[in-house]
Amino acid sequence: MPEQFRIRSEKRARYLDEGKQAYPVDLRRDHTLSQVRAGWPDLAAGEETQDVVTIGGRVMFIRNSGRLCFATLQDGFSPDHDAERLQIMLSRAEIGEDALAAWKNDIDLGDFVWVRGRVIASKRGELSVLAQQWRLASKALRPLPTLHRELSEESRVRQRYSDLIVRPQAREIVRERAEITATIRRSLGEQGYLEVETPILQSQHGGAAARPFTTHLNAFDIDMYLRIALELHLKRVMVGGADRVYEIGRVFRNEGVDSSHSPEFTMLEAYQSWGDQFTIADTLKSIIMAVADALGRHQIETEHGGIDLDGEWTWLPVYDGLSQELGEEITPVTPLARLRAIADAHHIGYDEGWIDQKLVMELFEALVEKKLVAPTFVCDFPEIAQPLARRHRSKPGCIEAWDLIIGGVERGTGFSELVDPVIQREILTEQSLAAAAGDPEAMQLDEDFLTALEQGCPPMGGLGLGIDRLLMLFTGAGIRETILFPLLRPLG
Repeated sequence: MPEQFRIRSEKRARYLDEGKQAYPVDLRRDHTLSQVRAGWPDLAAGEETQDVVTIGGRVMFIRNSGRLCFATLQDGFSPDHDAERLQIMLSRAEIGEDALAAWKNDIDLGDFVWVRGRVIASKRGELSVLAQQWRLASKALRPLPTLHRELSEESRVRQRYSDLIVRPQAREIVRERAEITATIRRSLGEQGYLEVETPILQSQHGGAAARPFTTHLNAFDIDMYLRIALELHLKRVMVGGADRVYEIGRVFRNEGVDSSHSPEFTMLEAYQSWGDQFTIADTLKSIIMAVADALGRHQIETEHGGIDLDGEWTWLPVYDGLSQELGEEITPVTPLARLRAIADAHHIGYDEGWIDQKLVMELFEALVEKKLVAPTFVCDFPEIAQPLARRHRSKPGCIEAWDLIIGGVERGTGFSELVDPVIQREILTEQSLAAAAGDPEAMQLDEDFLTALEQGCPPMGGLGLGIDRLLMLFTGAGIRETILFPLLRPLG
């Protein structure tokens, strides 16, 4: 047992043996520390008031001396305020010998304490509360991280609670994430979108090309999947008559983990009737600009260069972008042998079983995507890219779909939705055959979804936006920082 844990546990036990409460529930405060700072902003050094406040917070600093002790408290952070700190002073003349001695014996860094006292300024001009009464509110059995030494990245992620206590940047990301999701909801609400919730546990997986997590439902004795996308159930709502609908929810993909991918992440998906890939692109742009307004960041500096969200948001067809990069024309009929030669020349690995469309996407991602710093709707993908998107109205072999690339990273996707149930059945049948042949990312044949489409569905546009990647854009943080508690490999 660590020495600090043993000492603090003994203090807790002694407290209980003396009939005291180490974790009382009857304590209230009438001021936050921010309210104290706002209420008495201009006290001169040494000035005392007769104004009594009741506060509480975590002890972040202690300096005990003979007749006068000092401590710094930190209280909670909120959407509008970071965790505030305020000094308290404990004087033998004010609280008495016994209370001062108890403070010195019982209180450690990290403990929560409740204090009632007068608002004053110390002789050095520090706004303070001079305690008239104090109580232990919660005994911390483990010490705080060393405040003058930064936590390692691994420690920050594994012990996010410690990270939030000591690092303002960690708290700021949590607050900004809350602001972003609130802004998205407000923006979509103003545009007439209805928020709904759809199942996380699903009997079939679909809506994206991804490997699912599997589990078992004991009540029905059937295998189930954690959803990999929100799409198929939201489209059922559209069939049912919703004009515009969205969901912000967790999705799960049993795939790789790196600086921009996590097995579980948060997605926004939205669908609008009587729309297409262009109208839904306008919706996504309006959401991102609303977030930029809320955060006050229209210009963003990245390692790849500056991003001006007020500048032009361009459209770049996949085959055109790849042709420009290579200096030769690449089209949907470019032979597979030529595409393989290009991949070999640029040292881009590929699977021998890939068809031409798959290789085109891989070449574009490797050669073009990371260079797209300004907001760019990469569009006119090969048909294989999105089995749920409408075939292109004027470009054979392509679909009406886009990925929004900002700062060299995909932030969102959208397309003119495929609502023809006959074509959708053909495509999902092909997907199910691929799944049966061993493709772990192929979608299953969802008969209930197809039955819904056969009921009739209006033309519509749909989008998906990674909330984590949007936060990464505005903060410059990696995905492990933007997800409050990311999935990690167990220690040991």
